[in-house]
Amino acid sequence: MTLHDTYNDENIFAQILRGEMPCAKVYEDAGTLVIMDAFPQSRGHCLIIPRGPSINLLHVKPKDIGRLFGTVQRVAQAVETALKPDGIVVTQFNGAPAGQTVFHTHVHVIPRYEGQALGGHGGEMANMDELQTLAQQIRNELEK
Repeated sequence: MTLHDTYNDENIFAQILRGEMPCAKVYEDAGTLVIMDAFPQSRGHCLIIPRGPSINLLHVKPKDIGRLFGTVQRVAQAVETALKPDGIVVTQFNGAPAGQTVFHTHVHVIPRYEGQALGGHGGEMANMDELQTLAQQIRNELEK
Protein backbone atom coordinates (compact mmCIF):
# COMPACT_ATOMS: atom_id res chain seq x y z
CA MET A 1 0.00 0.00 0.00
CA THR A 2 1.34 3.43 -0.89
CA LEU A 3 1.27 6.57 1.20
CA HIS A 4 -1.75 7.97 -0.63
CA ASP A 5 -4.01 4.97 -1.30
CA THR A 6 -7.71 5.20 -0.56
CA TYR A 7 -8.77 4.43 3.01
CA ASN A 8 -10.34 0.97 3.37
CA ASP A 9 -12.96 1.00 6.12
CA GLU A 10 -12.72 -2.80 6.45
CA ASN A 11 -9.27 -2.68 8.07
CA ILE A 12 -9.04 -4.29 11.52
CA PHE A 13 -8.83 -0.97 13.40
CA ALA A 14 -11.91 0.41 11.66
CA GLN A 15 -13.72 -2.79 12.64
CA ILE A 16 -12.54 -2.44 16.25
CA LEU A 17 -13.64 1.21 16.30
CA ARG A 18 -17.12 0.14 15.12
CA GLY A 19 -17.27 -2.57 17.80
CA GLU A 20 -17.25 -5.39 15.24
CA MET A 21 -14.01 -6.97 16.49
CA PRO A 22 -12.92 -7.58 20.09
CA CYS A 23 -10.01 -5.81 21.71
CA ALA A 24 -8.40 -5.24 25.10
CA LYS A 25 -9.48 -1.61 25.54
CA VAL A 26 -7.34 0.64 27.70
CA TYR A 27 -8.94 4.05 27.16
CA GLU A 28 -11.17 5.98 24.81
CA ASP A 29 -12.31 9.54 24.28
CA ALA A 30 -14.01 11.45 21.48
CA GLY A 31 -10.89 11.46 19.31
CA THR A 32 -8.93 8.31 20.15
CA LEU A 33 -9.11 4.68 21.17
CA VAL A 34 -6.27 2.99 23.06
CA ILE A 35 -5.98 -0.80 22.94
CA MET A 36 -3.42 -3.41 23.84
CA ASP A 37 -1.60 -4.72 20.77
CA ALA A 38 -2.86 -8.29 20.22
CA PHE A 39 0.57 -9.12 18.73
CA PRO A 40 2.79 -7.29 21.23
CA GLN A 41 6.48 -6.71 20.83
CA SER A 42 6.79 -6.30 24.59
CA ARG A 43 4.68 -6.69 27.74
CA GLY A 44 2.37 -3.65 27.83
CA HIS A 45 2.55 -2.71 24.12
CA CYS A 46 -0.32 -0.27 23.44
CA LEU A 47 -1.77 1.19 20.25
CA ILE A 48 -3.29 4.67 20.07
CA ILE A 49 -5.77 4.90 17.21
CA PRO A 50 -7.44 8.11 16.05
CA ARG A 51 -11.18 7.69 15.47
CA GLY A 52 -11.20 9.55 12.17
CA PRO A 53 -10.43 7.58 9.01
CA SER A 54 -6.86 8.11 7.83
CA ILE A 55 -4.41 5.61 6.39
CA ASN A 56 -1.32 7.22 7.92
CA LEU A 57 -0.05 10.33 9.70
CA LEU A 58 0.07 12.28 6.43
CA HIS A 59 -3.73 12.08 6.28
CA VAL A 60 -4.66 12.96 9.87
CA LYS A 61 -6.46 16.29 10.09
CA PRO A 62 -4.15 18.92 11.64
CA LYS A 63 -6.64 19.65 14.44
CA ASP A 64 -6.52 15.94 15.41
CA ILE A 65 -2.71 15.63 15.62
CA GLY A 66 -2.53 17.40 18.99
CA ARG A 67 -5.26 15.21 20.46
CA LEU A 68 -3.61 12.07 19.12
CA PHE A 69 -0.19 12.86 20.55
CA GLY A 70 -1.66 14.19 23.78
CA THR A 71 -3.16 10.74 24.25
CA VAL A 72 0.14 9.11 23.26
CA GLN A 73 1.92 11.06 26.00
CA ARG A 74 -0.72 10.23 28.62
CA VAL A 75 -0.56 6.53 27.74
CA ALA A 76 3.26 6.49 27.85
CA GLN A 77 3.14 8.10 31.30
CA ALA A 78 0.54 5.57 32.51
CA VAL A 79 2.56 2.65 31.09
CA GLU A 80 5.65 3.93 32.91
CA THR A 81 3.83 4.20 36.23
CA ALA A 82 1.88 0.95 35.92
CA LEU A 83 4.53 -1.36 34.47
CA LYS A 84 7.86 0.22 35.49
CA PRO A 85 9.70 -0.39 32.19
CA ASP A 86 13.31 0.70 31.80
CA GLY A 87 12.44 2.63 28.63
CA ILE A 88 9.56 3.35 26.27
CA VAL A 89 9.58 3.35 22.47
CA VAL A 90 7.00 5.53 20.71
CA THR A 91 6.81 4.74 17.02
CA GLN A 92 4.52 5.21 14.06
CA PHE A 93 4.81 3.71 10.55
CA ASN A 94 3.66 5.31 7.28
CA GLY A 95 3.27 3.02 4.27
CA ALA A 96 4.15 -0.63 3.77
CA PRO A 97 7.83 0.06 2.95
CA ALA A 98 8.12 1.76 6.36
CA GLY A 99 6.67 -1.27 8.15
CA GLN A 100 2.98 -0.31 8.35
CA THR A 101 0.78 -3.42 8.29
CA VAL A 102 -2.63 -1.97 9.24
CA PHE A 103 -3.58 0.97 7.06
CA HIS A 104 -5.36 3.08 9.64
CA THR A 105 -3.14 5.59 11.44
CA HIS A 106 -1.91 4.33 14.80
CA VAL A 107 0.93 5.00 17.21
CA HIS A 108 2.77 2.30 19.16
CA VAL A 109 3.79 2.77 22.81
CA ILE A 110 6.18 -0.09 23.53
CA PRO A 111 7.67 -0.59 26.99
CA ARG A 112 11.28 -1.78 26.99
CA TYR A 113 12.74 -3.90 29.74
CA GLU A 114 16.49 -4.17 30.28
CA GLY A 115 17.84 -7.48 28.94
CA GLN A 116 14.60 -8.43 27.10
CA ALA A 117 14.59 -8.43 23.31
CA LEU A 118 11.61 -7.04 21.43
CA GLY A 119 9.33 -9.50 19.70
CA GLY A 120 8.80 -9.13 15.97
CA HIS A 121 6.28 -6.59 14.65
CA GLY A 122 3.03 -8.53 14.20
CA GLY A 123 4.61 -11.68 15.66
CA GLU A 124 2.89 -14.03 18.10
CA MET A 125 -0.65 -13.39 19.36
CA ALA A 126 -0.87 -12.69 23.10
CA ASN A 127 -3.17 -14.30 25.65
CA MET A 128 -6.34 -12.15 25.82
CA ASP A 129 -6.70 -12.57 29.60
CA GLU A 130 -3.16 -11.24 30.11
CA LEU A 131 -3.89 -8.32 27.76
CA GLN A 132 -7.06 -7.48 29.72
CA THR A 133 -5.07 -7.51 32.99
CA LEU A 134 -2.42 -5.20 31.54
CA ALA A 135 -5.13 -2.93 30.09
CA GLN A 136 -6.68 -2.61 33.55
CA GLN A 137 -3.33 -1.77 35.17
CA ILE A 138 -2.70 0.99 32.63
CA ARG A 139 -6.32 2.20 32.78
CA ASN A 140 -6.03 2.51 36.58
CA GLU A 141 -3.15 4.94 36.10
CA LEU A 142 -4.99 6.91 33.42
CA GLU A 143 -7.98 7.33 35.72
CA LYS A 144 -5.95 8.89 38.54
